[in-house]
Amino acid sequence: PRSGCLTTILRWACGAAAAVSPGSTECQPSRRMSSILTLFVSSSQTSVRSERRFDKGLTIATLKGKLEMITGCAAATMTIKVCDSTGKYVCVLDNNDAMLGSYPVENLMELQVSDSDPSVNVNFSDLSKVKKYEMTDEDYAKRDDSVMAFKKRNQIGRFDPSVAAQREQESQEQDQEGEEEAKAIKVGERCEVTNPGKGTNRGQVMYVGKTDFQPGWWVGIKYDEPVGKHNGSVKGRQYFTCADKYGGFVRPACVKTGDYPEESILTDEDEM
Repeated sequence: PRSGCLTTILRWACGAAAAVSPGSTECQPSRRMSSILTLFVSSSQTSVRSERRFDKGLTIATLKGKLEMITGCAAATMTIKVCDSTGKYVCVLDNNDAMLGSYPVENLMELQVSDSDPSVNVNFSDLSKVKKYEMTDEDYAKRDDSVMAFKKRNQIGRFDPSVAAQREQESQEQDQEGEEEAKAIKVGERCEVTNPGKGTNRGQVMYVGKTDFQPGWWVGIKYDEPVGKHNGSVKGRQYFTCADKYGGFVRPACVKTGDYPEESILTDEDEM
């Protein structure tokens, strides 16, 4: 009986020692589980925010060494500010000899790491400041160890003769698109234009032919109302002249020519 009581007392003492004495060597598993903190790490050097786990028994000096590998900030000039989950300031880890657990740091708080040395305070996420090697298209085409050179040798993709022939045929078909319909349309004729989803609008044919902005045949229209997109000029070329927002281009298939007089706009005085 005495032996049983002694065993019970020892077990109770072991648990109590583990709870009040972090340095105890007994009951290490339960102590170790409670000594791990899950924290977020952010840095002035990068926009990346990562989740890390640290032991409360780490000294701040050791912690800075670990954070140097994560953030790129030098441990010697590192400042660590602690904020809670809402972003509220908690404290600064400023004693290198103190342990992490001696500060009021809790799970899911954030360690905001910065480097006090202005000469190394560089944002590594800003790629615009990184000097890049650039190669012209001509120099790239001359190389025999490039992806383009590999495709040429093996006739892959656009370098496949059959693909090139197909693209040439498609290009010719696009260039001839609308030619037959365009032959029946004359400059100066009155017309009615049907735009899918936009209804019909009347106007006058001002241009029939090919353009620089798209392959195929196009008809330039001077609308009776400001339903167009321009004044007859597209990408620096003046195809015809009209008031701004009265000009537009459509495919010949959208145009019907004939007796389409300008529709009068009734005012309140004209209504009966």
